[in-house]
Amino acid sequence: MKLFSSNFQTLEKALGYSSLKHKTIAQNIANVDVPNYKAKDVSFKQVLTESTKPIMANRTDSRHFQFSISTGQLNVYTKKNTEYNHNGNNVDIDSEMSDMAANQIYYQALIERLNGKFSTLQNVIKGGR
Repeated sequence: MKLFSSNFQTLEKALGYSSLKHKTIAQNIANVDVPNYKAKDVSFKQVLTESTKPIMANRTDSRHFQFSISTGQLNVYTKKNTEYNHNGNNVDIDSEMSDMAANQIYYQALIERLNGKFSTLQNVIKGGR
C-alpha cells in the first residue's frame, strides 16, 4: 500500500531539478569574470525522461528491442561553443539573471503545490475540520 501518490515523487524530482539549476546558475554568476570559464547548465531532457513512467512493451520474440528508461542522476553539462568575453569566458550575466528569476518562480510554484498537497492530507487526517 502506498501512503502517498506519485505526485509527491514527481514534485520531489522537480524540486531537485530546480535546486540543482539554482546552484548551477549561482556558480555561473560567481565565475562571470574568470578567464576561460565555460558556463554550465542542467539537462532538462534527462529530468523529463526520469519523470515519465516507463514504457512497457510486449516482446513476442527475443530479437525485439526492449524499451527502458534509465533512472540516473541529473546531468550538468558545459556550454562550450560560445564566447561572450575577450578572455574566453562565455557567461552571459543578463541571461543567467533571467534564468535565475524564472527558476525562482518555478521553485515557488512547486512549493505552493506541495503545501497544497500537505494541506489536503492534513484536512483528511483531521476529518474535514
